[in-house]
Amino acid sequence: MKRVFMKGTEAVAEAAVRAGCRFFAGYPITPQNEVPEYFSRRMPEVGGVFVQGESEVASINMVYGAASMGVRAMTSSSSPGIALKSEGVSYCAAARIPMVYANFARGGPGVGSIHPAQMDYFQATKASGNGGFQMMVFAPASVQEAVDMTYRAFDYADRDRNPVLLLADGVIATMMEPVELPAMKSDEEIAALKAAKRGWACVGHSLDVQRAWIEPGHWRTEDMQRANEEAAALYETWRDQAQAEEYLLSDAEVVLTAYGISGRVCRSAVDLLRAQGVKAGMVRAVTVHPFPYAAFDRIDYGRCRAVLDVEMSIPAQYVQDVAVAVKDRCLIETCLCSGGNMISREAVIAAAKRIAEG
Repeated sequence: MKRVFMKGTEAVAEAAVRAGCRFFAGYPITPQNEVPEYFSRRMPEVGGVFVQGESEVASINMVYGAASMGVRAMTSSSSPGIALKSEGVSYCAAARIPMVYANFARGGPGVGSIHPAQMDYFQATKASGNGGFQMMVFAPASVQEAVDMTYRAFDYADRDRNPVLLLADGVIATMMEPVELPAMKSDEEIAALKAAKRGWACVGHSLDVQRAWIEPGHWRTEDMQRANEEAAALYETWRDQAQAEEYLLSDAEVVLTAYGISGRVCRSAVDLLRAQGVKAGMVRAVTVHPFPYAAFDRIDYGRCRAVLDVEMSIPAQYVQDVAVAVKDRCLIETCLCSGGNMISREAVIAAAKRIAEG
C-alpha cells in the first residue's frame, strides 16, 4: 500500500474520516490545532459536519448529541482542554454513547507549557471524569500507530457503547512520518453502521419501543446501581485485551518500561545498551487501560536486577501500575523528566547502566 508523509495530528484526523467519522467538534489548543483545522477542510468533502465550538465544554456536548443519533463522532484537545471536556465524557459513559477523543498531552499542571509531556496518565486511566467510569485507552509510539489506533477506536467504541481515548503527546502531534492509511469506509458501510444503532439511538421511535437512556440524571438508585453493575461487567471483558510490546525480555537483566513516545526512546536505548554489553529488554504498554500486567509476568526475575520506569512526568504516574505488575519481584527505578522536556536516550542509557553496574 502506498505510504504518505503526514504530520501526526493530520494523520489522526484522516484516519478518523476513513473510519467513518462524520462529525467533529473541537476548540483550538496547542499542540493539537491541526486536528480541527484538518477536519474543517476534510469534512465537507465527505458529507460530514465540522463545528468549532465556542469552548471545550460546548464541543464535547455537541459530540455527545451527534453520537446519540448514531453518528460516528470525535473530538480532540490537549491536557487542560481535556480536563474541561471531562464532564461531557462522563455523560457519554453514563448514557452508553460511543465516541472517540484524542489527547495530545502537554506539560502541566494547570495551563502548563505547550510542549510534550506525559502528565495526564492518571487523568486518562484512573479519573477521566466523575463517577468512576472506565475506557479503553491507547498510547501510540509512532504516527503509524496513532493512525491504526484511531481507526480501530471507533469499532471498539461501537462494540462497547463507550468512549475510547487516544492518549498521545506533543511529539506524536507535531512529528511527520510516512504512514499507510487504512481503507476508506464506503457510504454504504457508514450507513450500515448507523442503522445498526437504531435500537438505542435518538432517531425517532414509537412509544412502544424501549430505547437506551440518553440523558443521564434523576435516576432511581436501583437503576443507577444496575447500570454501574453492567458497566463493571463490561470492564471485566477487557482484561484479556491489554496490549504490550515485549522486546528482548528472555535474558534481560535490566528491563525498561514506558508508554507512548518514551517507549519509542526506550526501544532504541535497548539496542544501544545491547551493543555495549548490557542485557537490556523492554515492556511498552500499548494499551494503558486495560494495563498489560501479564507482560511483566514474562520477565525472568531470576535474572532481572531492576525494572526502569521511563516517563515524562514528575512525580511519576505510570510507575504505580508498573509497581502493581512487578509485585515486589525486583527493584523499580525511575528515569523522569517533565514540564515539556523531552526524555533523552542518553539519560535512559545512563540510568540503565547504573542499574547494570550496581
